[in-house]
Amino acid sequence: MMMMLQSSILPPSSLLFPKLPIFKSSKCIIRCSSSVAPPAALQSSSMKPSAAEVSRTIMELSSVGTFSTAPHEEDHNWPLAFGVRFAVDSEDGTPIVCLHQHLPHHHQTSCLNVHLHQCRGLRTTQCTVQGTLHRPKPNLHHKKIQSLWEKRFGEKADVDFIHILDVERVLQIENFMEDGVWVTSSDYRLAAADPLRDFADHLVHEINTHNMEDVLRFCNVYVDSDVQVSDAKMVWVDRLGFDIHIYSPENEVFEVRIPFPREVTNEKGAKSSFNGMSQLAWEVEKNYHPLEFQKIKHLKKIAAKVK
Repeated sequence: MMMMLQSSILPPSSLLFPKLPIFKSSKCIIRCSSSVAPPAALQSSSMKPSAAEVSRTIMELSSVGTFSTAPHEEDHNWPLAFGVRFAVDSEDGTPIVCLHQHLPHHHQTSCLNVHLHQCRGLRTTQCTVQGTLHRPKPNLHHKKIQSLWEKRFGEKADVDFIHILDVERVLQIENFMEDGVWVTSSDYRLAAADPLRDFADHLVHEINTHNMEDVLRFCNVYVDSDVQVSDAKMVWVDRLGFDIHIYSPENEVFEVRIPFPREVTNEKGAKSSFNGMSQLAWEVEKNYHPLEFQKIKHLKKIAAKVK
């Protein structure tokens, strides 16, 4: 009878995602709940992707950026920046930039700044790639470059305009007005883009549209804070968890990171983890099970007012 009662009043998330089997024993529930953000995880870099991984993800999901060169004497020491299209070598993240012949790109020391708008612009994460610009060797890289360019833009690249930016270091910034993290060239090249990147934006939009009750419940069940929650939105999801923006009645905005119980590698795994966490949060809220895990206490204030 209890199983039938739970099925009849589950939150709306069961309508969006395939319903998971109800946990069959308290032992299973305790194991799942204790895996949700224990205090040690808050101090661990494994709670979220590294700055190198985030940078690789930004580069994979973007195709336009702002290219800038160092000032030259004849330019009266004025730096110059302009928009460009670029492709990325998926093996090591090397940017392949298309520069028009009439644009001043003779300076070898260059930067490429790339933005990624998340959740319809609620957060804008970015990375700036610093490196040395050079032309690809004739016939050696042309076939690979043509393949990468055509895959990204659906057209052939004009090799006369193609340049390669050898990465020396990368500055990754999570959002406007925040401190950045420097990434070495070796860490950047060895990192991999997030496996959820191609459907993360769609999944976040789907959850915010159809599962707001679950998102609000996450803030109340998994987060330990004095902030009164008037609204909440999921901002981004990756293989290790998701970020939520919490809005207070005073229009203050806070960001909280909620990890998955375990790493996920595809859309099915992300939805399965979300369903399991939604089910557990609902059971705790309805007092079907006691609160047997420690809540997340770290919130980051990201804005003073909502505009």
